[in-house]
Amino acid sequence: MRVGSNAILAIALTAGVALSMTSAHAQSTTKPATSTPTQAKPAPAKPATTTPATQKPATAKPTTAKPAAPNAALRTPAKLKDVAPATYRANFETSVGVFVVEVTKAWAPKGADRFYNLVKYGYFDGNRFFRVVKNFMVQFGINGDPKLNEAWRQTDITDDPVTQSNKKGYITFATRGPNTRTTQVFINFKDNAFLDSQGFAPFGQIVVGQDVVDKLNGEYGEQPSQMQAQIQSGGNAFLAKSFPRLDYIKKATIEKPAAPAPPAKPPAKK
Repeated sequence: MRVGSNAILAIALTAGVALSMTSAHAQSTTKPATSTPTQAKPAPAKPATTTPATQKPATAKPTTAKPAAPNAALRTPAKLKDVAPATYRANFETSVGVFVVEVTKAWAPKGADRFYNLVKYGYFDGNRFFRVVKNFMVQFGINGDPKLNEAWRQTDITDDPVTQSNKKGYITFATRGPNTRTTQVFINFKDNAFLDSQGFAPFGQIVVGQDVVDKLNGEYGEQPSQMQAQIQSGGNAFLAKSFPRLDYIKKATIEKPAAPAPPAKPPAKK
């Protein structure tokens, strides 16, 4: 996730695969594979140069509708410190269907709190799935509004210990190095246990709609991710022009907990 620093979740699917988010403002897009990454994305390595698959979806994604104005609270990230419950669910309505993330705070408490605030206040609404690498992961978390990207650019949170493995359907924050998680997250398309030792701490998992996640459009592969500086500064206007068929999030919300069952009625007196 999509801002504290512009980031690139880079992958080398050959040797020494590593995933990281680099700063588009001040850092190079390449980092040595041996550097220690934080939970979000694995160690900074050069982005893969292989040409991504070019399968086009049956229908182009609509990009002309104007998104609703962002929640004003998002312009002051320092004030968004709501404490997440021990477990909660986040519903994501997307251009290809609905998926649900169940977050377990004990897995990664700081990441769970940050994700809770991002969803609750509407940060992910309108976000594009700008990095879809089939058989690896899908990444999102750069806002469509460049002003919000700037507001969140330096909102890093410190790392959580890795308590869960990066299994298929597990969601994790991306990073550009230790203690640099901001807003970008990724969902694993398959078991990526090699990320665990690199500090990528999952905080939740898909419990509904894994099939929706699996069919997100991956025709652009790594291409948008290699232009994160432009995405940060140009927002959805840039993406709509350059990568018009990216799938996107229509609305993300925190699911209201189920109401407790009413107390059982005492047995009728005879």
